[in-house]
Amino acid sequence: MDIIKLIAVFAVIVVVMRMNKPLYISVTVGSISTVLLYGISFSDLIQALRIGIIGGDTIMLVLAFYSITFLQRMLEKRGHLIQAEKALTNIFNSRRINAMIAPFIIGLLPSAGAVLIASPIVDTAAGSDLTQEEKTFVTSFYRHISEAFLPTYASIILAVNLSGLEMTSFILGMLPMIVVLFLLGYIFYVRKIPKVEESLEGIIKTHEIKRLFEALWTIMLSITIILVLGTPVHLSVIPVIILSYFINRFRYKEVRSMFYTAFETKLILTTVVIMVFKELLTATGVIERLPDYFSAMAVPPVVIFGLIFFFGTLVAGSKAMIALALPIAFATIPGGGISLLVFLMSINYIAMQISPTHICLAIITEEHGTSFISLVKKTMPVLVSFVVIASAYSYLLYNIL
Repeated sequence: MDIIKLIAVFAVIVVVMRMNKPLYISVTVGSISTVLLYGISFSDLIQALRIGIIGGDTIMLVLAFYSITFLQRMLEKRGHLIQAEKALTNIFNSRRINAMIAPFIIGLLPSAGAVLIASPIVDTAAGSDLTQEEKTFVTSFYRHISEAFLPTYASIILAVNLSGLEMTSFILGMLPMIVVLFLLGYIFYVRKIPKVEESLEGIIKTHEIKRLFEALWTIMLSITIILVLGTPVHLSVIPVIILSYFINRFRYKEVRSMFYTAFETKLILTTVVIMVFKELLTATGVIERLPDYFSAMAVPPVVIFGLIFFFGTLVAGSKAMIALALPIAFATIPGGGISLLVFLMSINYIAMQISPTHICLAIITEEHGTSFISLVKKTMPVLVSFVVIASAYSYLLYNIL
């Protein structure tokens, strides 16, 4: 009955999402269903609400999202990502590098509209050497690679928090997979672009390197602090925000509105609702009983959760599957550790590249005048290759660590 009730709760959430309701509403309905189906007592409900709303983990998540968004607003105000793209062009003078790295840098900006900034860059770099469908794929694919591992994205912060692991371990564990993503895109499509370089007279590369550093130092420093010191995201980013205020010569009038715009109500509300849902699932005791249920099955639990993450992400989206399935996966496979997180987040990332719930895909196909189906077709060779490699890599990590 535990499994049936759990499936029913997930089904309710998916149905509400398919009615085009926001994630926070869908998960709220799922939380209500959990209370009713499992008969959670009033005292346990109050406890779950208290921990989910004002618990330490929730507060840390909210502060992380707020600080990252604030830094994003500062980058936008100074046009630093556009500056980084131009500097990159002048440094490498390579159409292939422009097609890959420029969208990746622009992808550091957690915004759906960022894909439109990357589009003309890829179009110019590819010229007539890639088809319109291939340009669509390259633009979308490389713009989204940063979403697979960087703590500038809500899904990464949420996943690491729910897993109970360290951000540093996750980022380092994902780095080989990031290299694989770059290589797969290159092997299947980018290598079709000729190596021919154009003459750029009057360009001083040391000056361009300086411009690139000036544009990206805030992001690089934030990530370095997280990796080296292992501090929480908000404690790493807030000092960088303060430094940026003085180094980039912001005036108070410029940042005043950022204190309000950085507070993205839907994101914060969704975070709180997800944390309450997690506490309610814990209160049912089903998470503790799941390992016994899965151990009786012939199929390894990691395979089951891989399939759940893949198809669930297609239907419900990235953050929804992280919120719903990640705590259960780690409870079911208690020794999974970093290898399990890398595997599930790799599956989560690649499934989003063909998910109809991914708004960026609709934007980029519209921009290039191509279809969603054609983008899926171009993604499939990379998707299949990546899933196979990620599975093998995660298995290797599991046996080493």
